[in-house]
Amino acid sequence: MSNSTTGSGVKYSRVMLKISGEALMGDQGFGLHPPTVARIAQEIKSVHDLGVEICLVIGGGNIFRGLAGSAQGMERTTADYMGMLATVMNALAMQSALEGIGVFTRVISAIPMDQVCEPYIRRRAVRHLEKKRVCIFAAGTGNPYFTTDTAATLRANEMACQAIFKGTKVDGVYDKDPKKFPDAKRYETVSYDECLAKHLGVMDASAIALARDNSLPIIVFSLDEPGGFRGILAGQGTYTRVSG
Repeated sequence: MSNSTTGSGVKYSRVMLKISGEALMGDQGFGLHPPTVARIAQEIKSVHDLGVEICLVIGGGNIFRGLAGSAQGMERTTADYMGMLATVMNALAMQSALEGIGVFTRVISAIPMDQVCEPYIRRRAVRHLEKKRVCIFAAGTGNPYFTTDTAATLRANEMACQAIFKGTKVDGVYDKDPKKFPDAKRYETVSYDECLAKHLGVMDASAIALARDNSLPIIVFSLDEPGGFRGILAGQGTYTRVSG
């Protein structure tokens, strides 16, 4: 898959979008906020309409976070599996929103549950992308102790994506929390090793190391900015690029 600009002026032809489960809950403290899910679906559709092939991984923190369950005394592996099931619920909600606006979508789970979604088979998933279907990868890697950040990086490599787009609540990577510190400095570009050394919180260490080892750039941008995903694919807007 080449990095050349497509006919629609977009630099990438196949990308991975990683968003947190919290992004789906809007101003609520828990669960899914359907208008927010619908807005994010429209953002994805606007990029899909450019001919870009889209992979998607959604966290589960709006429903259940394995690490938090473990901290409260639950066995870590059980808590992580519960978190994986939460990501499936979010994936099904996003599939419903996308198909409601005419975007063919497949939910592909690392944990087999044939009644609700497809099992993960790499060649089949690649074929879905070639047919311009959005592929939502659910249930993380299927293994405890691995986050959805790591799952997104793994699937991005397997699907030969050209970049990971990490949608957050801020417009890039900062040296400290910009909501708490007005003097926080935003990076235009930052290296993988600097992210790890300074604990910049882009993704967890396993995900960044996997991206680094496979020279997969990570683009951090604000998902709250209307049109932000499409604009950044076209080379506009504010973002941070994490690369070598």
